[in-house]
Amino acid sequence: MAAAARSTRLTGRAGLLAVVICAIALSLAYPVREYIAQRQQIDQLLAQQQTISAQVKALEEQDARLNQTWYVEQQARDELHMCFPGEQCYEVIPAQPRPAAVSVRKAVPPQPWYARLWQSVRRAAAEPSR
Repeated sequence: MAAAARSTRLTGRAGLLAVVICAIALSLAYPVREYIAQRQQIDQLLAQQQTISAQVKALEEQDARLNQTWYVEQQARDELHMCFPGEQCYEVIPAQPRPAAVSVRKAVPPQPWYARLWQSVRRAAAEPSR
């Protein structure tokens, strides 16, 4: 009988332990989920920060180039086809490819059924009777 009483006490203790573990797990589930979501958001923001810092660096380099006179002159010559007063500028225009020979024959759209019917009536009326 003592063995039977002991097994029930262990079961009660095990049940109580299971309830406590479940309560702890449920109380930790929401904070852990929030922690994971915040870590993901932090990772996204770090990636966005790296992208923006790369863009800032590229813009700073472009600003440094645009502050140099030789670069502005080069861009004016290349992009705007400008030259200094007194210089003669030439521009070579590449040859345009010729379009393929287009056939002159146009497709005749099919006649509607009533036009074909009327033409057959006219032909029948124009033929001599036998």
